[in-house]
Amino acid sequence: MAFLAKRAAILVATILVASFVIFAAMYMAPGKPIGALTGGRSVSPQALEALEQRYRLNEPFLSQYGHWLSNAIRGDLGVSIATKQDVSELIVERAGITLSLVLYAAVLIVVIGIGLGLLAGLRPGWVDTSVVVASSAAAAVPAFLSAIVLTLIFAVTLSWLPALGAGEGVVDRFVHLTLPAISLALSSIAVVARVTRTSIREESRKEHVQTAVSRGLPRRAVIIRHVLRNAAIPITTVTGITIASLIAVSAVVESAFSLNGLGQYLIVSSSSKDLAVVQGISLVLVLAFVLLNVVVDLAYAVLDPRVRLGAKAT
Repeated sequence: MAFLAKRAAILVATILVASFVIFAAMYMAPGKPIGALTGGRSVSPQALEALEQRYRLNEPFLSQYGHWLSNAIRGDLGVSIATKQDVSELIVERAGITLSLVLYAAVLIVVIGIGLGLLAGLRPGWVDTSVVVASSAAAAVPAFLSAIVLTLIFAVTLSWLPALGAGEGVVDRFVHLTLPAISLALSSIAVVARVTRTSIREESRKEHVQTAVSRGLPRRAVIIRHVLRNAAIPITTVTGITIASLIAVSAVVESAFSLNGLGQYLIVSSSSKDLAVVQGISLVLVLAFVLLNVVVDLAYAVLDPRVRLGAKAT
């Protein structure tokens, strides 16, 4: 309980600090939101004053931040300057695409990344060498470049997969998100594979593992009980942080494949100075990132029961 209480306190503190930074960054950004409200047209001083009062633009910074934060806690993230719709509704409309993309990429990272790392760590020789070389190359490829290359090969040349849009329905969306998910996960798969391989190799060389082998324990039992259990924590840590980082990178992939998700909408809203939307999406993405890290902390005890929750407050 002490661990959970501490993590909850850290979560709240992180969100508060992040919310302040987000609001301050938009407050100090070049340009004025009143220009977006008026569409660049000349309006009367009375109309400008009315707009400033409605959106509280004439209030001090701390007053504006306090009002926004109190509303955000209640789920009210304001109204979009561009569309005049509630920001919460706009986020809900697009969150499904981003969530599907990140989950798809996360599955690829866990299955392929950890799988290749285990294979390389447990099978020295040409298998290990092949994984190391492939992962080194993949880790150096940024998401936008992999998106271009995959689109040219599988969408334009081979016409196997669609290149644009998120699709409709479960099956169609799965097909449409395949290329974006691979683009998003490619470099992360390489990172997770290398970390997994290194962790397995290090644990396999430790004295207690060699002792278990010398006593004649089956190889399968040695790997599961002594190697994987001890290697689980570093693998879980890197995998969790890597998956959490997909939230930020997804904006690039969504733009490349014209996915109407939170990332692409954040870029569009930033360009149009739609402050309420930018602040709302940024806060949601930060919250998702922090929650994923809390889940990683809780996963320590599940993967390795020897780790006490009360002592794992990192």
